[in-house]
Amino acid sequence: MTSSNKPAPDTAVERIAKLRQMDATDLCAITKASLTDLVEVMNEETTLLRAGHFKQASELSARKAEIAQAYVGLARAVQHESERLDAQAPSALKSLQSDHEKLATQMAENLRVLATARNVTENLLNDVATSVSSSRQPQTYGASGQMSTSRTPTANGIAVNRAL
Repeated sequence: MTSSNKPAPDTAVERIAKLRQMDATDLCAITKASLTDLVEVMNEETTLLRAGHFKQASELSARKAEIAQAYVGLARAVQHESERLDAQAPSALKSLQSDHEKLATQMAENLRVLATARNVTENLLNDVATSVSSSRQPQTYGASGQMSTSRTPTANGIAVNRAL
């Protein structure tokens, strides 16, 4: 027990050991539920990105990462126990494997949409920076009949955070 009378959190090794000792059907069921949650949040994110709702989509990142982390731990336990699961719950394991294969397609689509959204956003920001810079340039002729050159600094661009 910790000083606040709460049990110490399990380490990753302890969590995986507990999962590996689980009933075969139960392990497949919670892994499938986690996989379903991951697919649902990725579908929601993809839908929001396609609709141009970038802020709302970005708000799903933490939840998606948390679900993905949980799924990876469960998938690791299933992988380690695949022989036992195949002997004790073959249909549940086959269903889970089928759903896992579909996940790869879903992830590829999600990543394609994320890359497109990132590219569109980056191009938009670059266009805005170019527009802001050009609009600050005076469009007048000086006393010599030449375009006057500005001595005031112009916009040099917008910083783009590339971590998406």
